[in-house]
Amino acid sequence: MVVAIGFEGSANKLGIGIIRDDKVLANCRRTYVTPPGEGFLPRETAQHHRKNVIKVLKEALTESGLQIKDIDVVCYTKGPGMGAPLVSVAIVARTVAQLWNKPIIGVNHCIGHIEMGRLITKAQNPTVLYVSGGNTQVIAYSKKRYRIFGETIDIAVGNCLDRFARILKLSNDPSPGYNIEQCAKKGKQFVPLPYVVKGMDVSFSGILSFIEDKAADIGKKWTAEDLCFSLQETVFAMLVETTERAMSHCGSDEVLIVGGVGCNERLQEMMGIMCKERNATLFATDERFCIDNGLMIAHAGAEAFKSGTTMKWDDATCTQRYRTDEVLVTWRD
Repeated sequence: MVVAIGFEGSANKLGIGIIRDDKVLANCRRTYVTPPGEGFLPRETAQHHRKNVIKVLKEALTESGLQIKDIDVVCYTKGPGMGAPLVSVAIVARTVAQLWNKPIIGVNHCIGHIEMGRLITKAQNPTVLYVSGGNTQVIAYSKKRYRIFGETIDIAVGNCLDRFARILKLSNDPSPGYNIEQCAKKGKQFVPLPYVVKGMDVSFSGILSFIEDKAADIGKKWTAEDLCFSLQETVFAMLVETTERAMSHCGSDEVLIVGGVGCNERLQEMMGIMCKERNATLFATDERFCIDNGLMIAHAGAEAFKSGTTMKWDDATCTQRYRTDEVLVTWRD
């Protein structure tokens, strides 16, 4: 039996979670919310994390009902992510690990999402669509690695949605992507947008520039809701196409959607239609586990720890660029 505590702070979500042999004991989170029309900057986000991390840590320990002596391993997000927020939370993880005299494990943020999704949904060996504010990848497991079959060549799909929400001055509470989704449900007119799939890769920056120009005609030719609807339909169709191609290549009959954008019900609906046509099964989770959280870091770290992975103190650092396929997956056959 392994009890792991996980610290996540790679972007605007600060999360601390505790897990004991696949049983969720605590999943506590704070979100840094900026005013409408503004994104979150590294320095201010790091300040938010530093201000709240001790409160969230105490909350997680209380919720779990555990004592410090019950913790077996401390896990933290090593990367990828925004530098200052990553470091601010990693310092706390390193400090408590030394104070508590516990081993420490650095976790790849992307793999944290994948392993949490596999745990919650019970998917066995899915083709994974990882979509968030900072990452967009189509992934499948093979020979001790999570292999990237396709990815964005510029900005992430979540970043594309968030930046359009800023143009429309939509609220960042609870998230700009969520508010885009609610607007899209009211859209009636489809406005054609660029569809940019290049082999197995996708591109969103040109779509964003194109729709920014279209926003000047809101109220004349179309509504903001029409543009939100059109943007979602276009970018999600691109993601479904590349995911289906990866499924075909791998002979897969499972799809798992992870990452913050994975909460989007329209994306789940479109992917579900494709899966049904292929006699495949779609797996997805809700906002408790899709959105960045400390629990996913705890779970992925625990899996690595149980398989014999250890980390030297000098290696307990952060990196903004830490690719999914760099990690040796010691816990899977």
